[in-house]
Amino acid sequence: MKYVIGVDLGTSAVKVILMNEEGKVCDEASKAYPLIQEKSGYSEQNPTEWVEKTTAALKELVARFEGSVSNIEGISFSGQMHGLVLLDKNNEVLRNAILWNDTRTTEQCGQIYDILGEERLLQITKNPALEGFTLPKLLWVKQYEPETFEKSAVFMLPKDYLRYHMTGQIHSEYSDAAGTLLLNVAEKSWSEEVCELVGVDPQLCPPLVASHQFVGTLTEQFATETGLAATTKVFAGGADNACGAIGSGILSEGKTLCSIGTSGVVLSYEERNDRDFEGKVHYFNHGEEKAYYTMGVTLAAGYSLSWFKDTFAKNEDFETFLEGLENVPVGANGLLFTPYVVGERTPHADANIRASFIGMEASHERIDFARAVIEGITFSLNESIEIFRESGKKIDTIISIGGGAKNDTWLQIQADVFNATIVKLSSEQGPAVGAAMLAAYGSEWFESLQQCADVFTSEAKAYQPIPENVEKYQELFRIYKDVYVQTKGLNEGLKKFRKN
Repeated sequence: MKYVIGVDLGTSAVKVILMNEEGKVCDEASKAYPLIQEKSGYSEQNPTEWVEKTTAALKELVARFEGSVSNIEGISFSGQMHGLVLLDKNNEVLRNAILWNDTRTTEQCGQIYDILGEERLLQITKNPALEGFTLPKLLWVKQYEPETFEKSAVFMLPKDYLRYHMTGQIHSEYSDAAGTLLLNVAEKSWSEEVCELVGVDPQLCPPLVASHQFVGTLTEQFATETGLAATTKVFAGGADNACGAIGSGILSEGKTLCSIGTSGVVLSYEERNDRDFEGKVHYFNHGEEKAYYTMGVTLAAGYSLSWFKDTFAKNEDFETFLEGLENVPVGANGLLFTPYVVGERTPHADANIRASFIGMEASHERIDFARAVIEGITFSLNESIEIFRESGKKIDTIISIGGGAKNDTWLQIQADVFNATIVKLSSEQGPAVGAAMLAAYGSEWFESLQQCADVFTSEAKAYQPIPENVEKYQELFRIYKDVYVQTKGLNEGLKKFRKN
């Protein structure tokens, strides 16, 4: 039996999974690492942590593996997007990585618009200038840490640094590069125009390859540290959302994914590179060659629910906490929640907006609040679906993964709010499976990623929208959209009273 490994380098932990050629997850290991948050709005990590914890997770996996390690043919990656890793001319890390959820770069986003203009930026990169992206981080270092910037020889994205440490080879790939604001997304090349205008040497940008491309084998040192064979083939991998799409079979026109983790994502497959969403949603290169995907983001999806549980039911598990959820009627007995606990991304790129409970009364119980939080998260995701539909996309079937796919009632809420069939997969490991599939395809087990998906993914259950619930949720959704407009000014006023 042949095997591949998928490595998912997340924000809070690295997860590695071992899959065989029948698409079965044979084993997995995970290791956590901390965030470094020295100031309000700062979010960093030490890249060395990624390497050490991935090494430990792989060593654990290999130690339990009963076959010959030479049968583990390939390894590939999924990674948190946008993070900035800077290396000097000796390929040594110059500073901590600045992560996707770091919001210090509002000033630099303004500078990018001043230099390029919003319209030209969208024409080239297909995305607006947001604090989470890589280029604003690069400009922040240039402005506030000029000595570090001067020493920089190349920038990398998180999983690409990890892969460099395993192979000694420096590359990026299109799906992750699309989240930097330095890639010409349609042409799949670094934009010399953007680099020149913002004052970034194009030499800082690493060579680009396709997600399934073979980029080298493991170094002898890394092979020794993990127990893997030095002949193990390494493939480029993809951004976490691109890999989530691959691992869920979102590989053809008309396929849509809803992924609810810490943040929430609605992602739709695109064959064309010229659609215009006016920057309302992200437009990235897919891990599938010659394909793209559009994506809307809710910044605090699962995080809103975990925040609520940890605040009001810290010692309960989620199953106990959500007991009785199915008995609360549509609309949570007149209670509405907006999930803006850390700001919002789609359709409101607003770092200052904050969450609201609207309609509280003395008769409400904790489970009403829990239902309101879940409905609010789903309404926020529905704003992205609404943008897709208004552009002419047909969305009638959505594959749901992540925390939102672990509860039957929430899956039904998704079907009713989205007014679409919701499909739950029989085995859902998300981005890690997508990474493993890229290794399987790169190892030539299959002639296409779609053929690989036919083996590696299968549907377990479908949830159909209930017409009377759809009607109620459409009315509630109109009210939900009003809350942002009505509370924007109030939150501006409250900003100076927030904890720094």
